Amino acid sequence: EKFKTLKNEGNDFVKKGKYEEAVKKYSECVKLNAKESTIYTNRALCYLKLYKYEEAKQDCDHVLQIEDSNIKAFYRRALAYKGLQVRKKNMAGI
Repeated sequence: EKFKTLKNEGNDFVKKGKYEEAVKKYSECVKLNAKESTIYTNRALCYLKLYKYEEAKQDCDHVLQIEDSNIKAFYRRALAYKGLQVRKKNMAGI
């Protein structure tokens, strides 16, 4: 029950664009139920919005270990890799 409440609060924060707050809610969800893959894909989305590509990639990797055909996880992990590549190029250019 608490899990559901936290997840809904996290989703509401995402809708408002408050990604930091959403990450906190989703992280609390993970402590309650680490097997729920939607929490990880939701949190990965927030990390992408916050330019935290490494964290997003880790969450997606975690989901894909549990469900190797999770499309959202594949897609968001690809976005994370893309973000990391862009960051690497920008660092090299400085």
